[in-house]
Amino acid sequence: MVKPMSSKGPVQQEMESLLAAAFPDASFTVSNDSAKHHGHVGDDGSGESHFSLSIEWAGFAGMNRVMRQRMVNKALGDLPGQRVHALAIRATAPGE
Repeated sequence: MVKPMSSKGPVQQEMESLLAAAFPDASFTVSNDSAKHHGHVGDDGSGESHFSLSIEWAGFAGMNRVMRQRMVNKALGDLPGQRVHALAIRATAPGE
């Protein structure tokens, strides 16, 4: 389930769509942190350069943190590092 947020930009909407497709039945929240980084390195002026992601998915059970983050990055394709300057990921399995 995606937690509702106001005025989501196209990058955030794309991230949420990709995550929902890659992680069925996951619970996640994508937060746009770009305003906190206005004027810093990596701020491209779009208002969608820095994000935080918290995702809980049963499929992460038994995986280490690096494996989970690699799965998330793979699901997001070219967004991290290309169109998104920074993405903080917190990926957990239920009960963690």
